[in-house]
Amino acid sequence: MQNISGKRVAILATHGFEQSELEVPRDRLKEAGAEVHVVSLEAGEIRGWDGDDWGRNVPVDRVLSDVRPDEYDALVLPGGQINPDLLRVETAALDFIKAFWTDKKVIGAICHAPWLLIEVGIIRDRKVTSYKSIKTDVVNAGAQWEDSEVVTDQGLVTSRNPGDLDAFCRKLVEEIREGRHARRAA
Repeated sequence: MQNISGKRVAILATHGFEQSELEVPRDRLKEAGAEVHVVSLEAGEIRGWDGDDWGRNVPVDRVLSDVRPDEYDALVLPGGQINPDLLRVETAALDFIKAFWTDKKVIGAICHAPWLLIEVGIIRDRKVTSYKSIKTDVVNAGAQWEDSEVVTDQGLVTSRNPGDLDAFCRKLVEEIREGRHARRAA
């Protein structure tokens, strides 16, 4: 895996995140040298969803109200049905996501997390993928949906499900390392 030492990545999540979609990118990004913070709405721990029941708790490193997008080089949005649905009604979470896009930083979203991209209006005219059950939502928001394990468009990295995590993580590291965000047109 490529080295991204010196880079800082925020993983924005709350209760009901898909267990592997938070833990695998967190661990892979750390292995590649990044400093990674799990950012959530409240301090303490957030509980994952694993298969068809609640999963393990994950410690929150930083509370959303105490962080700024300019502290980070990239943002990762794990899926699961519950997590993005809870976050997409939180103005502070939406503002945080939108700031990464405005600042031309890498954003990774997997599974149901593109709901958040829809909510902040950043997928129109972009090539993306998502979990198959939200394909219609993504298309109706103006995106060009692809059934691929990973799709990248101007620093926006999307994947369909936990089976795509290897490709998703490799592409995130590549985008962060190469500074693709810096080359995106305004």
